[in-house]
Amino acid sequence: MNEKTKLTVVDIMSTQYLHLPGMATVAEAIRDMSAANAHSVLVDKRSDDDEYGIVLTSDIAKHVLAKDRSPERVNLYEIMTKPVLSVRPGMSIRYCARMLEHFGISTVPVVENGAVLGIVTYDVLVLKGLATQA
Repeated sequence: MNEKTKLTVVDIMSTQYLHLPGMATVAEAIRDMSAANAHSVLVDKRSDDDEYGIVLTSDIAKHVLAKDRSPERVNLYEIMTKPVLSVRPGMSIRYCARMLEHFGISTVPVVENGAVLGIVTYDVLVLKGLATQA
């Protein structure tokens, strides 16, 4: 088995990611995303039985900016995608890329035993995953 087939999402995922409660406003999310140079924010579970959500900058553009809504008056839970699709740490980066393409998403959290370990995006897959294999 060559190195190409052994690379998994845990090997390349970003462990720095933003997360906020669903009651946080879009204005708060924009502030935090801008400070961290991030393009997404994970929305925390409200309980152990709940699921994670996600808000991307494109969600903010579509549901707040384009509709002329005030970022200070819109909560993340109003525009988030929930439940968010996730991947397991041991998933091959090849299958992760296929999953992102198949579902038309660009960002996915890496979850194990109900806890987020990191986040994977197309950027990470290409810049870390393929660079590691090159």
